[in-house]
Amino acid sequence: MLDHVDLNSILFLDIETVSGVHHFEELDDDFRELWALKSKFFREKEELTLEESYERAGIYAEFGKIVCISVGYFHYTAGRRIFRVTSFYGNDESELLQRFSNLLNSHFSSPAHLLCAHNGKEFDFPYICRRLLINGLSIPTILNIAGKKPWEVRHLDTMELWKFGDYKHYTSIKLLTKIFGIPTPKDDIDGSQVGRVYWEDGDLERIERYCKKDVVAVAQLMLRYQGMDLLGEDDVVEV
Repeated sequence: MLDHVDLNSILFLDIETVSGVHHFEELDDDFRELWALKSKFFREKEELTLEESYERAGIYAEFGKIVCISVGYFHYTAGRRIFRVTSFYGNDESELLQRFSNLLNSHFSSPAHLLCAHNGKEFDFPYICRRLLINGLSIPTILNIAGKKPWEVRHLDTMELWKFGDYKHYTSIKLLTKIFGIPTPKDDIDGSQVGRVYWEDGDLERIERYCKKDVVAVAQLMLRYQGMDLLGEDDVVEV
């Protein structure tokens, strides 16, 4: 599977997002009304108040923001395969997005390069693009799919690859890491807890560590998809 894909051409990534403000009451009147409309279906189905439903605002680019983007790539040196991983994170979303864009524009802009994330086509890639535009920033070429034919889009999605054409099938990265014997990235927190850790604990470093683990897990999945050995702890290098 995926024997034609060159691992050295892939930038693996994961993002962590939170609501734009901590509490629903902090929104202005227009945004309160717009959130009421946006959340109407699941809020009424689950009998949630507006305040309770707003805990999910971080998954919507119009009401959330990115607080961390972690990336990783394979590198071979002296015959040894290592995986280098780093992060862009902080309270200034515009600044971290600009730094991430600079990386893409400088080092991952050729037609041979690929981006890869778990559920990236449904979440990470479009979320990043939307937040770039909201912050008045340009979309890097590798992320900009406007006008491109499907085979010209340089995006890989480890969840989509696992579907094998079954569009009804959702598989979490937690389940896939379990069945493939990959160390779980969810050994500390999971995505549902990121908002609390950010707004209540103010612990961006904990979020960044979690985000990096997800990137490593996505890379490990790709290795398994290609029938290759997993990375060991010493093969992952933070830069």
